[in-house]
Amino acid sequence: MTPRIVGIIQARMTSTRLPGKVLLPAVGTPLLQLMIERLRRAERLDDVWVATTDQPASDPIEALARELGAGCFRGSEEDVLSRVLGTAEAAGADVIVETTGDCPLIDPAVVDRVVDAYLAGDVDYASNVLRRTYPRGLDTQVFPTAVLAEVDALTQDPADREHVSLYIYEHPERYRLRNVESGHPGSAELRLTVDTPEDLELVREVFSALHASNPAFGLEDMLALFSERPELAAINREIRQKPAR
Repeated sequence: MTPRIVGIIQARMTSTRLPGKVLLPAVGTPLLQLMIERLRRAERLDDVWVATTDQPASDPIEALARELGAGCFRGSEEDVLSRVLGTAEAAGADVIVETTGDCPLIDPAVVDRVVDAYLAGDVDYASNVLRRTYPRGLDTQVFPTAVLAEVDALTQDPADREHVSLYIYEHPERYRLRNVESGHPGSAELRLTVDTPEDLELVREVFSALHASNPAFGLEDMLALFSERPELAAINREIRQKPAR
């Protein structure tokens, strides 16, 4: 039987460094909407759902998801693992494609590559983050709903509950892992996620430069832009990602 593969976007309004970031605009459109539109271009996904919180602050996220015809599930703000699992169950997902709402530049072709790596078999988890050769912001992690349900029963560690896939890839003795690498290892230095005002400025520049002529632009187009305009990468070069642990 063909598995039902669902892209799940984790999104909330209470980011510490840039509150409400998922609804901030680029090219006049909320970042979350841009991300949903881009994920819908991935050929391997059967559906796209948003996993948001049960807090009133997340009402606008649900409203936008519903407006766009995307699925939406609401659960614990702190226990993201249970929220994503609840989303997968509500969506009838056999396979979860885990993404986060701070990645509006996600490339659907890269998503398809990671899903294909999972579907090739003999693996419990496939991603492009175990060894980074893609820019941060194109992060894609693929695993069965059944594996996440197992992890849900195995750990109550707060870091594991906040970072959904952490327990899976920290236990290679239990789970079979596969990493997908790009042909552009130097691009891993680029930061295309949105966590700070500097990140937002860069992402807006990328959308402004590429979206109007080609809404389906991908990694190759972005790399060509950075080659033409190397000053862009300096906008958020000093920003450091907060560690999972």
